[in-house]
Amino acid sequence: MNRREIIKNITLSSSAAYLVPAWKTGLDDKKKKDKPFSFCLNTSTIRGQKQGLLKDLETASLAGYDGVEIWINALQAYIDEGGSLSDLKKKIEDWGLKVEDAIGFAQWIVDDATVRSQAIEQLKKEMDQLAQLGCKRIAAPPAGATNEAGLNLDAAAERYAKIVDLGVKQGVMPQLEVWGFSKNLHKISQVLYVAAECGHPKAQILPDIYHLYKGGSDFDALKLIKGSVIEIFHMNDYKADPPRETINDSNRIYPGEGIAPIKEVLKDLHRSGKTTVLSLE
Repeated sequence: MNRREIIKNITLSSSAAYLVPAWKTGLDDKKKKDKPFSFCLNTSTIRGQKQGLLKDLETASLAGYDGVEIWINALQAYIDEGGSLSDLKKKIEDWGLKVEDAIGFAQWIVDDATVRSQAIEQLKKEMDQLAQLGCKRIAAPPAGATNEAGLNLDAAAERYAKIVDLGVKQGVMPQLEVWGFSKNLHKISQVLYVAAECGHPKAQILPDIYHLYKGGSDFDALKLIKGSVIEIFHMNDYKADPPRETINDSNRIYPGEGIAPIKEVLKDLHRSGKTTVLSLE
């Protein structure tokens, strides 16, 4: 509902239920096993407050989220400051949260073999840390292959297959991410090609409302994707101005406040008997 509808409903009824977010009145029933969506906070959304990892997680819990997406650099800062992964896992459980995904930037996709080798070692370390927190996913964007076009997508598929194999071994699956501002993997068709050509049944992708728009993808492409290929989806929105050509990350707004086809996207993401994680970024 828009703000006007909310105010109207509050006026017409004395029930405090209208003050509770709609997603808390039904879909948030944790006992309901077949709920279509769970609600997650990508901690980049509140990164500007500079609270630190622990306070960000507590904030997400107090706000009523089911889970969080954490950033690898924030987790590393916590560890560097003497934080214990076992203590962190306990706090996360106490807050009633689940770490659904982690945002990292290992350059696994680049042409430079030395850099790719270093990226694999980086991913091994990050996946091990995440597994200790009970996290089963890590983002795999085209980091390092963004500024120059011409990446061979067949080569990218072979490289993605390698990190999927690594993810299977470590229990943390890499989510091939669409980056709308990148010169490579900026369209969902490119990401789907790499995922399909990698030849691995565990391949998964991570789309994003804003990045699909920025990269020039048609949202109807989501209708072609079934099963568990999309387990987590980044939620945000955008306005008509600035246009696609000049829009950037700072122009992202909250879902429902822009012109993105949010309702159609949610219909396409709905999977009978499965739960898709909607992560606010």
